[in-house]
Amino acid sequence: MVNDEFKAYAEEAIIHTYNRFPVAFDHGEGVYLYDTEGKKYLDFGAGIAVNALGYHVEAYNDALKAQIDKLMHISNLYYTEPMADAAHKLVKASGLERVFFTNSGTEAIEGAIKVARKYAFKKDGCTDHEIIAMEHSFHGRSLGALSVTGNFHYREAFQPGIGNIVFANYNDLEDVKSKINEKTCAIIFETVQGEGGIYPAQKEFIQEIRRICDEKDILLILDEVQCGMGRTGKMFAYQHYGILPDVMTSAKALGCGVPVGAFVVGKKAEEALEPGDHGSTYGGNPFVTAAVSKVFDLFESENILNNVNEVAPYLDQKLQELVDKYDVVKETRGLGLMRGLEFNVPVGGYVSKALEKGLVLISAGTNIIRFVPPLVITKDHVDEMIEILEDVLKG
Repeated sequence: MVNDEFKAYAEEAIIHTYNRFPVAFDHGEGVYLYDTEGKKYLDFGAGIAVNALGYHVEAYNDALKAQIDKLMHISNLYYTEPMADAAHKLVKASGLERVFFTNSGTEAIEGAIKVARKYAFKKDGCTDHEIIAMEHSFHGRSLGALSVTGNFHYREAFQPGIGNIVFANYNDLEDVKSKINEKTCAIIFETVQGEGGIYPAQKEFIQEIRRICDEKDILLILDEVQCGMGRTGKMFAYQHYGILPDVMTSAKALGCGVPVGAFVVGKKAEEALEPGDHGSTYGGNPFVTAAVSKVFDLFESENILNNVNEVAPYLDQKLQELVDKYDVVKETRGLGLMRGLEFNVPVGGYVSKALEKGLVLISAGTNIIRFVPPLVITKDHVDEMIEILEDVLKG
């Protein structure tokens, strides 16, 4: 735990946009974190679904060290091997066609919005097209990403946003249909809603939206920033449904710690953007794409998807046992190693007490504990987590 002197030192120079827990982490090993005083914590938050491979992964670290010794950055006016290799691996894993690397998931959403509007503009020369987004969604904090985030509290102080955004209810097919008109150029949603409460898309909903988008020449944008990169047991969550998006956004575990994201386009949208339409100074530089390339290699060599599919049902079972045992716990839901445990009361106190006992958890909204651990956890780690959480629940 951090002392008051260090906390004051940090807060003095940092804009107060986060209410941080009183812990300063120093290093990690496997699925454990250690604070500056040497206390050990089991991590079931993974830096908000980022550290899929866990901590201090030698092969990953060596790949980054080797790239540092070669070239950290060069302008996108030139080619680099890491960017080309990473792009090909992401294209292959996603089933889509072309990649633009960004610095974050939020920037990936910004790029996806631009793809949709440019695609529509090239058809009719108009700039009044609409995008349908979902209530209770979360896509990021920049102005464009915030504009398609379905939580008015986040948007209120920053209105009017980019405009021409229409919100519909997630998993409510009829509501989405009622919002579609001749100006609709795209429909955007998370394949599994994260901040909104860990709600996977219903099969009928996502498949019918895909059909409608094909019929009406609308782009389907799927946000896989949190639920992608193996977290649900498939490399990308939409692969559970037998569909492809026209645009997909990725970040978080894409680089397993380095700041990198991407938007990936399918055949319909691969020619939407032209030279000069979009750019990024750091996007896709050789350092971050060396990380992306190594992440894909390690996912394969370490059989990450197999581990997720082995451990996820066990985690689900153990969380369901908590639902059955404790009246304060309402239900569990999710997909793969992206689970939510909904309570009848706010969970902030439980999260804080778990941290005191050496367990890192994060919330989703007010009443939900979100479980997004490193994808290398074992059943023994699940048991360890449940033991600590039960201790917290018993008070």
